[in-house]
Amino acid sequence: MNETSAKQIWETLASKYLMKSVENHLHLKMRLYHFLSKKGVFISDRINNYMKLLAELANVDEVIGDENKVVLLLSSLPDDRYETFVLTLINGKSSLNYVEVTTALVNLDLRKKDLMARR
Repeated sequence: MNETSAKQIWETLASKYLMKSVENHLHLKMRLYHFLSKKGVFISDRINNYMKLLAELANVDEVIGDENKVVLLLSSLPDDRYETFVLTLINGKSSLNYVEVTTALVNLDLRKKDLMARR
């Protein structure tokens, strides 16, 4: 690498490692739309994985709207464990924002971890 400025270095690295091809876009979108949470995984880990996937999409100029982020995240949760939580969260609201939902999920995760620690 003969680049000297930070911008030149970034552009060189981006051209080598940030694949913005159609295949990469489709692959990342498919991962997003098939994002399913596995049982036994803490919500904080799920949210971290989800955020990484959203960041990868943003890196290839694919921005997912706030409402779609919420819908995809909530629909990825197992119904048998989170149905009541999701219904309570959306009850009486005209809209939800991503930060509000992730904060509520992280708080739920912390309460569950506290309960497990007390046992």
